[in-house]
Amino acid sequence: MGDGRAGGSNRPAWLQHYELLGKIGEGTYGLVFLARLKPTHPQAAGRRGSPIAIKKFKQSKEGDGVSPTAIREIMLLREINHENVVKLVNVHINHADMSLYLAFDYAEHDLYEVIRHHREKLNLPINQYSVKSLLWQLLNGLNYLHSNWIIHRDLKPSNILVMGEGEEHGIIKIADFGLARIYQAPLKPLSDNGVVVTIWYRAPELLLGAKHYTSAVDMWAVGCIFAELLTLKPLFQGVEAKATPNPFQLDQLDKIFKVLGHPTVEKWPTLANLPCWLNDQQHIQGHKYENTGLHTIVHLPQKSPAFDLLSKMLEYDPRKRITAAQALEHEYFRLEPLPGRNALVPSQSGEKAVQYPIRPVDGSTDFEGTTSLQPTQPPSGNVPPGNQPVPRPHPRQMQQPMGSMPRMPAGANMGAFGPVPQPGMVGMNPGNIPMQRGAGGQSHPHQLRRKADQGMGMQNPGYPQQKRRF
Repeated sequence: MGDGRAGGSNRPAWLQHYELLGKIGEGTYGLVFLARLKPTHPQAAGRRGSPIAIKKFKQSKEGDGVSPTAIREIMLLREINHENVVKLVNVHINHADMSLYLAFDYAEHDLYEVIRHHREKLNLPINQYSVKSLLWQLLNGLNYLHSNWIIHRDLKPSNILVMGEGEEHGIIKIADFGLARIYQAPLKPLSDNGVVVTIWYRAPELLLGAKHYTSAVDMWAVGCIFAELLTLKPLFQGVEAKATPNPFQLDQLDKIFKVLGHPTVEKWPTLANLPCWLNDQQHIQGHKYENTGLHTIVHLPQKSPAFDLLSKMLEYDPRKRITAAQALEHEYFRLEPLPGRNALVPSQSGEKAVQYPIRPVDGSTDFEGTTSLQPTQPPSGNVPPGNQPVPRPHPRQMQQPMGSMPRMPAGANMGAFGPVPQPGMVGMNPGNIPMQRGAGGQSHPHQLRRKADQGMGMQNPGYPQQKRRF
């Protein structure tokens, strides 16, 4: 990990190893830049000119060092290595302003932009093969995380990257681990971490104030993403009430209940113990909803394997909700078209591949926030007249830092947080809990392992038997 400074230069020494192309993203955490590796980079062997996404974190609100969100993301990403999880290439720190930079392999697309392109530009659904391949890969990466006691807690289309042209074309990468954490043996209720998961993808147990929750919250989000891949619009598009500090969001619950019907204690026994269910009898217990039918929203036959899988992902009771491991073995993935490694290739011979727009690059901002002479690249693809884009939901805010995650003081040595040189899971995780390896270990009731385990490296457990598309 680089953190030195070039002699006589105001720019950090590590920055000299990158060719900056411009800004490609911005969020509550900070900025994302696109760069290329120069031949002088220590990891440039065989990767010269490779595109790299560099995520710059804002300084903590207290101004006393690196934010807990950044530290949490580093400590998790340096320990995980899987084809369907974003790869952390390096970590850099600028001591002048204590800004932290994470370098990742660059992904040209994300599911948000893929869905938007089909909805606003093509006005065509995503083909069945691509939907199935994208979903299978998402579940494959999530099963890896859950098998190692990592819960993501912010799955949504914009956090699911899709690789562009190259050896990994069409492969998805789960990204943004700012809210992820180890959950095998939490020292305090997970609800103490504040509000998690962007509202449109937030599970009902979270909306009703559950003190403890499991990886089932990730599976609810996957169900919402699955439905969005099918319909090209968010399934539960509620309006978030920003003023309230508690997790209760009436409009979002209203959107869910209108589609799935009113939850009952008979079908969800622990519902009676949820704080917001008990405290808000007028709005949610008193208002009875009829099940309008999920199948009418996603346009799937009720007896189809796709609808069965989606329904199990959107099960109200988190204890009954399907796991990632179980979902990978579902009949849906055994039927034609079978999922493949490249989700973006044509589904039929002779069909043209969809040309998805590349990310716009803003060349007017450099790492230091100053103006450069590079012109701004215009966005690719305009929205046709009359088509209003579906807005991204507001970014989630951490109400308070994790109590168990210390803030890195200014000037501290960040060397311990650099990426591990060898692949696979090694050592201990941030909670000092031994990470499970590819085989062995007793299965958690919510985290059943795949029988053909993928191990801890880049190998996946194998796609369903098929004629693969590459």
